[in-house]
Amino acid sequence: MEERLKLLALLGAGTFIGSLSTFTLLKLLNRRIEDQGYSAEVARIDDRNMLSESDQNGCFYHRMDTQEMPDLLKDEIVSEQLTRNIQFFGLDSQKRVTESYVVVIGLGGVGSHAASMLLRSGVGRLLLVDFDQVSLSSLNRHAVATREDVGMPKALCLKKHFSKIFPECQVDAQVLLYDSSSEERILSGNPDFVLDCIDNIDTKVALLAACVRRGLKVLCATGAGARADPTRIRIADLRESTNDPLSRSVRQRLKRDHGIEGGIPVVFSLEKPKVKLLPFKGLSGEEENPSDYQVVPGFRVRIIPVLGSVPAIFGQIMASYVVTKLGGLQVENEPVVSFDMEHYRILHQRLIEHEELVYGTANEVQVDVEEVMYVTKELWRGRSAKDQSIKDVGRAMWRSINELMLVRWDCTKPASVSNLILVKFDEVDEHESMTLDDIREKEPEFFQRVSDVLKRASFDFDL
Repeated sequence: MEERLKLLALLGAGTFIGSLSTFTLLKLLNRRIEDQGYSAEVARIDDRNMLSESDQNGCFYHRMDTQEMPDLLKDEIVSEQLTRNIQFFGLDSQKRVTESYVVVIGLGGVGSHAASMLLRSGVGRLLLVDFDQVSLSSLNRHAVATREDVGMPKALCLKKHFSKIFPECQVDAQVLLYDSSSEERILSGNPDFVLDCIDNIDTKVALLAACVRRGLKVLCATGAGARADPTRIRIADLRESTNDPLSRSVRQRLKRDHGIEGGIPVVFSLEKPKVKLLPFKGLSGEEENPSDYQVVPGFRVRIIPVLGSVPAIFGQIMASYVVTKLGGLQVENEPVVSFDMEHYRILHQRLIEHEELVYGTANEVQVDVEEVMYVTKELWRGRSAKDQSIKDVGRAMWRSINELMLVRWDCTKPASVSNLILVKFDEVDEHESMTLDDIREKEPEFFQRVSDVLKRASFDFDL
């Protein structure tokens, strides 16, 4: 009974302290609003005031204050709102996030969720770009839009809602189409990251090429429609994206028109589309040519069925990728490796046979098939340690198993997770004829790269 009373007392004290801190913060927030002369009516975003400037094409935009960013984390309300992020990153890393400037182009199911989480993560400046309006059918996947927002430009819709979530963020909403005439306005200002959430091939290719040309960091979203399995979403180089028609078209156009073959990270799904574009029917109810109804040339008119949760997850993944990059947190994305368990069993058996041939016994093989999978996939990404460039993807990678095997990095130590490298058959003899000192002297970059990778294995397995 006495123990129970002590427990209840502790719970009561904890509840009281939590309530007191929340009450204090709310009082502080209300006082600050009063000091700045805000009221609920004044704080409400006036859409007409936001549409204060327009260009010669009739595209509206709202400029943000371009003065130097203040240290938002010195604000008690902001630091409390971002306290979980600060605990995760550390204060200095979160400060880098808060001082960052990110551009999000395309504010539909993917872009709205990406922008929303960037805001909630404390990014200090956001430029939101989209020429389209909120529609009733887009509410199944939009991050913040409500029925009241239907007909409102997507950029202004996000700005309105964002002002209630993190008002300290400088949000610039631009209601315009990205093209060569708007490139300078959108991409100037040296953004720390650009998020491409556009679903039109021509515009997407133009944006990606411009970012590469300007040396801007860009993250591209590919097709999120017609898919249902969130566990198959990946981040990889554009060259590694498979099973996605949009990625394939973008790759071909970038290579053909701009000489760009890779180097652009993309979010994509390994899942093949579950459904196809719906047939386009005109006012008569009969199937007609969709291009006859295009408002903007080149933009899709036919409808892609969308399960709203999938583009939302695409957007969240994009935000997570960008925020961790901005904060300087090293995250190893899951490699796209087209091997199955039978492939890993083959590699394990080859290792055993090679150990018996070279060392006379397999007693020092300290890995099982699952650990072989870790070494092959997580450490060496299904490619030779000697050449980690992205060449074989999809079926070509699947076939490459016929020329790969695991060998010891240091022949004086057992074949463990922290002492195995993946190499091609014709690279084995040369590697095993050299000591680590020889490799360090003749191939210092290779030596350092392998050493760093194997340190990760030691860390992951607490060795």
